[in-house]
Amino acid sequence: MPDAVAEVRKAVDRLYGHRVMRRRAAEVTSESALRGARASAALAGADWPLEEVRRRSDFSADPEARTVGAALRIAAEAGQLLSIWRHSPLQVLARLHLLAVGDGDPGAGAGRPRKAGEGVEDLFPLELQPVESVSVEPVAGPLPVLPPAPGAEEVAARLDQLSRLLVARAEGQGVGTPALVVASVVHGELLALRPFGSYNGVIARAAQRIVLIAEGLDPKSICPAEVGLAELGTGAYRQALAGYLSGTPQGMAAWIAHCGAALRLGVRESTAVCEAMQRGMV
Repeated sequence: MPDAVAEVRKAVDRLYGHRVMRRRAAEVTSESALRGARASAALAGADWPLEEVRRRSDFSADPEARTVGAALRIAAEAGQLLSIWRHSPLQVLARLHLLAVGDGDPGAGAGRPRKAGEGVEDLFPLELQPVESVSVEPVAGPLPVLPPAPGAEEVAARLDQLSRLLVARAEGQGVGTPALVVASVVHGELLALRPFGSYNGVIARAAQRIVLIAEGLDPKSICPAEVGLAELGTGAYRQALAGYLSGTPQGMAAWIAHCGAALRLGVRESTAVCEAMQRGMV
């Protein structure tokens, strides 16, 4: 795990030192948000080409379009919620779900955790294979079966505990824990709890991005870890999440390493964007 943390820090620092970041950082942030949203939607079952996401303006026609729209709305506002996140993470999570639902079904429980007896959407409705250039082998054998989402009472208790830990950290407690570890735990815990009836994956990935901003590892939000998660494929994502859910030190280390690998791939994506800008191609 220390190696994963060090490698991520080194990769992020190199990206922030790119000469394009001196004058076009806002453009890199905007492009990172777009690419991250596209990838997060793909992981949630709406695998659209990037240019299709750029071109479209109506995201209400069908479930896939609504998923892409949800990811885009969340990406557009996530960075603006930082001050609220520091003292009320649960309020931010509720806001993210409201953004995701948008003008959709008013009966979808928008902005509140699910109640007892309410269903929850599948985290991985679409199986994405690893991108060949990443040199990652597809997961061998059957994919792990994830346990069902916890009941509403357990979700409420664990969300409260997570919120308390994050607020305490914002107040200066637990400062020795690396940002990658904090972001990975928040990401994993939200995937484990699936607190809302819908869009839990999109929200968990956005929460990870907010933590990376808040912790100062990626203050300009230019490292789209969602892109890396999509490149690594949902098989590896599920397997790593199963490790987190196991609660073992080995499983937790594997999950953090997976999140670190995804973040490094996100850095690679934004580095390519910077290079294209430098050549005048963007």
